Amino acid sequence: MMNTSHEQPICGGLQGCTPASFVENTVKKLKEQLRNDRVVLGLSGGVDSTVVAVLLHKAIGKNLFCIFVDHGLLRKNEFETVLESYKILGLNVIGVSVAQRFYDALKGVTDPEAKRKIIGKGFIDVFEEEAHKLQDVKWLAQGTIYPDIVESKSATGKVVKSHHNVGGLPERMNMKLVEPLKFLYKNEVREVGLALGIPESFIQRHPFPGPGLGVRILGEITPEKVRVLQDADDIFISGLKKYGLYHQVWQAAVILLPVQSVGVVNEERTYEKAVALRAVLSTDAMTAEWAKLPYEFLGKISNEIIYNVAGVNRVVYDISAKPPATIEWE
Repeated sequence: MMNTSHEQPICGGLQGCTPASFVENTVKKLKEQLRNDRVVLGLSGGVDSTVVAVLLHKAIGKNLFCIFVDHGLLRKNEFETVLESYKILGLNVIGVSVAQRFYDALKGVTDPEAKRKIIGKGFIDVFEEEAHKLQDVKWLAQGTIYPDIVESKSATGKVVKSHHNVGGLPERMNMKLVEPLKFLYKNEVREVGLALGIPESFIQRHPFPGPGLGVRILGEITPEKVRVLQDADDIFISGLKKYGLYHQVWQAAVILLPVQSVGVVNEERTYEKAVALRAVLSTDAMTAEWAKLPYEFLGKISNEIIYNVAGVNRVVYDISAKPPATIEWE
């Protein structure tokens, strides 16, 4: 049975429901709410937006237009592979490559909240432009889930950390917002996704932040830093899958640190960047414990990163719990 301890029942007036009944009720409500209106949805490649897309596709079919943006902060080769996967799901997807536009907007910016806002605004701008091309789009769908809302406000109402899916829309967009998952936790979203028949390769993916690698590069974002982080991240995530550890952790990431350290590679002195590996255990992302990954595995990944990723000569492992730390570093 799905958790129902939210602000309001997730099944619209029922005290509890199964994933299948949530799908049935939500699709019915979306049909009533949206009718023949056109809806635009920003896809991220993650679980939340994918589940929203398939729910909406069941409800309104061809009136859903999905936009998958390459903001230059995705994982290595992710834009091409995920775009193809979405098309296999039967979704109407428009791929937009605007990496340089985001790099230009982020140049010289180091404050984490400022970076999030710039990336969020960039998404809104792209959506607005693409929606304008489609004409007569009245709704913007988002994959907001309950922890996004909770984390964005403290008990006093003060913003703790902005989320790309929280905060509403600029009035100039002249669109209404539809968020069918906003009272669900991540584990519930996965249950709904399986009930929808979405392949496990999507459903079991680790959470990935909307701002992407932008919140995993501490300090200024540059194309070269993105390249370094993509290569290191690819080694870590691929290693977790290769050694059967990927599904044993809730989320894993590599963080590029704004420090350099002395090292020795191939008998040559180096002064290069350091990266931190992060892997956590959680059920809803509200709290998390650091994953006790095998030392042998961590050693292999460290060596593979140092000897294969140009610009990195030191790897550390983050053993911080949430709270007091957050899962992401920014």
